[in-house]
Amino acid sequence: MAKKRVFISFDFGHDNSLRGDLVAQSKRPDSPFSIVDCSVKEPYDEKWRRKVRNIIRNADFTIVICGEHTDAAKGVAAELTITREEGKRYFLLRGHANCTKPATARASDQIRDWSWQNLRDLIYTQG
Repeated sequence: MAKKRVFISFDFGHDNSLRGDLVAQSKRPDSPFSIVDCSVKEPYDEKWRRKVRNIIRNADFTIVICGEHTDAAKGVAAELTITREEGKRYFLLRGHANCTKPATARASDQIRDWSWQNLRDLIYTQG
């Protein structure tokens, strides 16, 4: 099975270390996914939206890492909206014990626990 191409959405100001953890897991020999790109730290203007949309369009799905301040992260909210507009699948991943959903998450979106086995299972069900 080919590795799934993943876009990572996360709160750049608070959860960059969590992004590093997910990138490290993507490099495991038994990983079912590779990272195509992640949140872009630039002003949230039309140029930024076009750039992010092109990256998401080239990914198989998006993983949203949820931290304590994700609900206030404008970039994460926009990335999730773009993911849905592009018809891409996504899931929310618990980065901390106390975490929040992005502002644009649906009420039905569940925050999934982050373990290696659970992450692999979620990726396999996304494809």
